[in-house]
Amino acid sequence: MQVILLEKIKHLGGLGDKVQVKPGYARNYLIPQGKAVAATVSNLQAFEQRRAELEKNQGEKLAYAQTRATRLQGIHVIISSKVGLEGKLFGSVNAVEIAKAISSTAGIEVTKQEVRLSEGSIRQIGDYEVELHLHTDVHTTVKIQVIPEA
Repeated sequence: MQVILLEKIKHLGGLGDKVQVKPGYARNYLIPQGKAVAATVSNLQAFEQRRAELEKNQGEKLAYAQTRATRLQGIHVIISSKVGLEGKLFGSVNAVEIAKAISSTAGIEVTKQEVRLSEGSIRQIGDYEVELHLHTDVHTTVKIQVIPEA
């Protein structure tokens, strides 16, 4: 199925690109999320009329993500959790907890989808570097310290 992308999507294309994707991906994700429209003649004409508006919105989103990244640069977040023997956590520290901790510490809203845990949930006390993907072109790293709960 051919679609016209309404925003830049990693590993797929940029704004205005006409790409071939599987029908399920288009019907279930791209079109309902407003990230693409079906590549018909009428949609192509409508896209060309809205191109300037969409490029402006894309630029604003990128600028907003870059300002968030600069504000998050050098942030150190401390998360306390219950700990058993040998420094192992009861449970784990996941993306939701990290996003909440960063949001409360830095005062910048971070969602769980933006938190990337390359090795999965954190299960031991210690210092970690967590990568945040704020936009397809904007990434930053935040230092997380997991300490035992008092």
